Amino acid sequence: MASSLVPISQSHPFPSEAYFKNPKTRSAFASVFVRDSNLQDRIFSRGSSALNGRKRAEKPFKTFLVSATTAEKPKKRYPGEAKGFVEEMRFVAMKLHTRDQAKEGEKEPDTQPVAKWEPSIEGYVRFLVDSKGVYDTLEQIVEKAACPWYAEFRNTGLERSEKLAKDLGWFKEQGHAIPEPSSPGTSYARYLEDLSEKDPPAFICHFYNVYFAHTAGGRMIGKKVAEKILDKKELEFYEWDGDLSQLLQNVREKLNKVAESWSREEKDHCLEETEKSFKYSGQILRQIFS
Repeated sequence: MASSLVPISQSHPFPSEAYFKNPKTRSAFASVFVRDSNLQDRIFSRGSSALNGRKRAEKPFKTFLVSATTAEKPKKRYPGEAKGFVEEMRFVAMKLHTRDQAKEGEKEPDTQPVAKWEPSIEGYVRFLVDSKGVYDTLEQIVEKAACPWYAEFRNTGLERSEKLAKDLGWFKEQGHAIPEPSSPGTSYARYLEDLSEKDPPAFICHFYNVYFAHTAGGRMIGKKVAEKILDKKELEFYEWDGDLSQLLQNVREKLNKVAESWSREEKDHCLEETEKSFKYSGQILRQIFS
């Protein structure tokens, strides 16, 4: 215990009665005497020779007590922090859901529940085209790796561009026109490119939310749409090669590892970007029933 190295003489005046009325300092003072028998021996063996050093001892004694109480002040914990930074991102994201979407949700609904959506083939194809533009961009960013640790997220198994290309090919075979990417998709893609070069922590927020949201709520939406307009056909967009839970766990570990080198300010900045991620993704999603 570092603070026990501070010398305290037998003749030093004990704290006042008011001092002991403070439960925190009383506890800290008592714990020192209970836990450090060597310190007790030094205090009671200094004898009368310490009388002349009484004034000099006052400052070290006070410093010692402050050190003991300060050391016991608990460190502020952030929701999910104990499990890693990915859990912090998940916690913030869940708060932005509505109560019918997640039990942790706090946001007021601004659209009808998914069960009441009336999707159209044309709108769904636009959604898939714009989604492909976003996933193309994400995959190109990690491949180029303007920030060195983006390379950690190559070939995670969560990639969707190739799957979406197959789905759009199927729709074309069915006689549906495949449009060019629209404003919601192109705007988001440009924003991601800019963030990836100028603001890596903010970019990681989008990377996490785009991929992880698709494996949860995204799959549920895909199933509902397929039931209504695709005769329950399962698209490649909602299928993964390998064990999805393990793929997600591998990416969680990589994300947590990257965030270990960040300051608290960088982590908070990443979390603050969550709302923008929801905004951009929501604009693309709403095309399904537009």
